[in-house]
Amino acid sequence: MEIRHLRYFLAVAEELHFGRAATRLHIAQPSLTQQIQNLEAELGVPLLVRTKRRVELTEAGRLFQTEARLVMEHWTRAIQVVQQAGHGELGQLSLAYAGATMYRVLPRILQKFYAQYPRVNLTVNETSTEQQLALFDQNLIQVGLLHPPIRREDIVYQTFFREPMILALSESHPLATEEKIDLKQLADESFILFQRSQGPWLHDQITSLCQQAGFTPRVVQETCPPNAVLGLVAAKIGVAFVAESLQLAARSGIVFRPIAAPPILLETAVAWSKTTDSPVLHRFVEVVRDVAHQQGWDHQ
Repeated sequence: MEIRHLRYFLAVAEELHFGRAATRLHIAQPSLTQQIQNLEAELGVPLLVRTKRRVELTEAGRLFQTEARLVMEHWTRAIQVVQQAGHGELGQLSLAYAGATMYRVLPRILQKFYAQYPRVNLTVNETSTEQQLALFDQNLIQVGLLHPPIRREDIVYQTFFREPMILALSESHPLATEEKIDLKQLADESFILFQRSQGPWLHDQITSLCQQAGFTPRVVQETCPPNAVLGLVAAKIGVAFVAESLQLAARSGIVFRPIAAPPILLETAVAWSKTTDSPVLHRFVEVVRDVAHQQGWDHQ
């Protein structure tokens, strides 16, 4: 028995006329009659009573009509699910994001993605760039929002957002009244800095620029979560280099000041494994590109 046999039977059962059913199905009436006969022979029971004037359902035919409708509904739903999954409109996606993206980048991307693909089950977890690379190796995530450069041939990434690092300091700090901070002014400061393992390239860039300004930063606290950094700054433990977008999470007792040239730029990229071929992943990357274009990030 094939799906077409159910479709043929349901057409006859609803029309109660072989000629009209054949026209509806766009097949010849003799062929339709033969198909129904083959179906009855396979089932071993008559489904229709035929006379010269009319066609009626047998009791078995009425019961079979109910069940056949259910089968066709499930079949139609199965086709829709497969097609939606194939187009990336249905499925699952595991996303990891670096903490600095949560204030400007991540909300806009998620808002658009959820609006366009509400049937995708998206899991979201905050973790550092280096930790994301480890999660890729374990196949625990499919896509990441992280900070390049990434020296991995098995990971594909596209940079879509750049922002300067700025200085966060307590509002009572002597430098809080300055419009712009020269790195040389920070020689005697205590720094709150993320661990090098959490972002080697950016960590080395900050250290190098400070050394070019004549000092090595004196780190008194190493931490990674942006909110923890701001809490320590507010507590006057030290000053911190933070992404410009962190100003959106401003709390009382903290001011932000730009740093004089040369600027320290933080890049954000969408990344995925070369071996991952997922329609849902492709849709997410398309959304990232669309948001970056709409926001003008791709022109930075």
